[in-house]
Amino acid sequence: MIMGRFALLLFLAFSSVQLLCFAADGDDDVVFYDSFEEPFEGRWTLSSKDDYEGVWKHSKSEGHDDYGLLVSEKARKYAIVKELDEPVGLKDGTTVLQFETRFQNGLECGGAYLKYLRPQGSGWKPEDFDNESPYAIMFGPDKCGLTNKVHFILKHKNPKSGEYVEHHLGNPPVVPSDKFTHVYTAILRPNNEVRVLVDGKEKAKANFLSAEDFDPPLIPSKTIPDPDDKKPKDWDDDAKIPDPSAVKPDDWDEDAPMEIEDKGAVKPEGWLDNEPEEIDDPEASKPDDWDDEEDGEWEAPKIDNPKCAAAPGCGEWKRPMKSNPDYKGRWNPPLIDNPNYNGIWKARDIPNPKYFEVDKPDFEPIAAIGIEIWTMQDGILFDNILIAKNEKVAKSYRDTQWQLKFEIERRKLKAEEADGSDELEGFQVMHLHAFFLFKIL
Repeated sequence: MIMGRFALLLFLAFSSVQLLCFAADGDDDVVFYDSFEEPFEGRWTLSSKDDYEGVWKHSKSEGHDDYGLLVSEKARKYAIVKELDEPVGLKDGTTVLQFETRFQNGLECGGAYLKYLRPQGSGWKPEDFDNESPYAIMFGPDKCGLTNKVHFILKHKNPKSGEYVEHHLGNPPVVPSDKFTHVYTAILRPNNEVRVLVDGKEKAKANFLSAEDFDPPLIPSKTIPDPDDKKPKDWDDDAKIPDPSAVKPDDWDEDAPMEIEDKGAVKPEGWLDNEPEEIDDPEASKPDDWDDEEDGEWEAPKIDNPKCAAAPGCGEWKRPMKSNPDYKGRWNPPLIDNPNYNGIWKARDIPNPKYFEVDKPDFEPIAAIGIEIWTMQDGILFDNILIAKNEKVAKSYRDTQWQLKFEIERRKLKAEEADGSDELEGFQVMHLHAFFLFKIL
């Protein structure tokens, strides 16, 4: 056990040194990073719109000394935004979008996605941020009702129509439903590929230009049905018709009922004909404050007749119903092939005025990062929001910032299940040692 803890301490120390090496060599690759170790006030801006009453808090993640941005109230709308110093272009090289989120109270109905906003219109202020603020990419987990997915949505401008269209990743990953901290990574590569990672593992891969990978496809179809084309009045699209030569059989009785009385049924022995199924409750009495003039004549409530419980039945006996063997229902002539059938009509295809071709998506730059959600639960924590231009840098942040917390949470659950807290406490001590070692280095 001691050797295992020592080995893990060495791993944590090595991971801290690894992050420092990447930080030293790859400062230019980190476009934006917020660890939320310091309060967010003054750096992030709350929406001033009346709809967003949810209270954001600078709070520790449960079981850690690590801070994050916390959704603190249930059934509220939340909106907060961070403007970047300079817009981040997505057209050249690799771009990595990464952040951590934790559903500390479990996942029932809530979203924890980020909106990467494109440059806003003139006069826009961060306080104006709301669900109408245009974004370039929306990314992150969302689960409520039938929705259970890690969104990746690209909002792309059609160069022909000028319209912005939302293109949803066609096969998104499902959202982890535990209470652990999870890290979500989207990697946009210059070969038009996007990879979605959950906890560092690839869960989806797509090509922006593939018609099968996004809904709707980024590149529209070359043709569309002509909206002005109309079906001819004499077009017959009924493949079958009633046989005009068919005649209803003489013995077909349309008036015969579906069910008839079972003449062979016999009243069960012991049936209590003179006993009602319900009787007045003998233990009930009129309330003292009952006023016959105002409340009307008082009647005792009914209860099941106890005599009926020991008998086959009470009250008037009636024969049960059974299916009528002579029932045929309404007669309809049989169907035959329609000699005038023209087939299924569809409008003729015409060139799509919105069709275009591109070698690469025309990505909008990222000018701000916003969180705009409507959640039914509290305890959602955001942390370690990163935009980088290097996949290895993003991996180093996962290894050193997320992996430590995840291991603590995983071991805590394991210790609780085994009812053994000593191992967990020891592991947390090692985590603190590694944290202070990181600070010293």
